[in-house]
Amino acid sequence: MLFSGTVRDHATDEAGVMRTGVQHLSYEAYDEQVVPRFAAIEAELRTRWPHTGRVVMLHRTGRLEVGESSVVVVVSAPHRPEAFEAARFAIDALKASAPIWKHEVWADGEGWGTGAHAPVSPAEVPTAANPSAVGGAA
Repeated sequence: MLFSGTVRDHATDEAGVMRTGVQHLSYEAYDEQVVPRFAAIEAELRTRWPHTGRVVMLHRTGRLEVGESSVVVVVSAPHRPEAFEAARFAIDALKASAPIWKHEVWADGEGWGTGAHAPVSPAEVPTAANPSAVGGAA
């Protein structure tokens, strides 16, 4: 299963207002912590879906234009349902636990992406099969 998140031309701002005219995004990351967090996500994923094959997670940093991929998650598993569930968990856990920040630039302003929160452990990220997990995806 491959998930590719792309830069959209719209976003919801801090006040919950839908903003159109996104010009570009810039991502920043706490590099020294991203790789260990990705490893923790993979470890939790393999605990929940022990028959998972390959797992790849990539999040770009710097300036990205509308339509470009910002994040890619790839998960292989013997069966589609497990691959889909594991990939969804991986992207949700990445958003909830990796120290990566998004700065949005619109036609009429700019601001940091909404949904900022303290990172959580991947073990706290819920899934469709386990919605009672503490925490949650941003």
